[in-house]
Amino acid sequence: MLSCMDPIVIFAVAAVGYLIGSIPAANLLARRGGGADLRTVGDHNPGYWNARTTLGRQAAVPIFIADVAKGALAAGLGVIAATGTQMWWLGYVGGGAAMVGHAYPIFDRWRGGRSVLAFVGTVVVVAPIPAAIAIAIVVVVFIATRRFDLAARAGVALFPVVQIVIEGPYRTAATGVLMTFIGLRFGLAALAARADRNGRATTGAG
Repeated sequence: MLSCMDPIVIFAVAAVGYLIGSIPAANLLARRGGGADLRTVGDHNPGYWNARTTLGRQAAVPIFIADVAKGALAAGLGVIAATGTQMWWLGYVGGGAAMVGHAYPIFDRWRGGRSVLAFVGTVVVVAPIPAAIAIAIVVVVFIATRRFDLAARAGVALFPVVQIVIEGPYRTAATGVLMTFIGLRFGLAALAARADRNGRATTGAG
């Protein structure tokens, strides 16, 4: 049963999670290393993959860790707040809020990344056993193909399949909400890229 304090707790977890996600870790670390604003280079995504492509693998490793940590920290806050209650989904609220903050950061003019690594950090905390199996899948696929992008896609795609077997439909549905947000972010990025290409073509034709 919902107590009078529960809405306050839910709001606090969501608000703090959003603020954690809004920390522009990728750009802060890129600039500290002498790199450019990631939103102005490569695919314009302020995240690990763009940093790896434009700045190199070594420079991108701290960004990978920081973005995963944002999701894990926010989800962990939700898990702690839910201790002793039936509100297991608070971990998803915290991690999901961090994903929104990462995508639309208040500290960085609302221009953020795709939230994939914040999602990874979230599920490592809220669903550690399925996450461990998904990570093992990533490792196996990477060893077999030597393609991290393919391995990561396999791990993400198979994660909910593993989770529904181990944890059932409710937690898997919560994961599905987070994955839908990522899909939305990729879709919006594709539309923006298409509009940019069309704008350049129009300018060139003029």
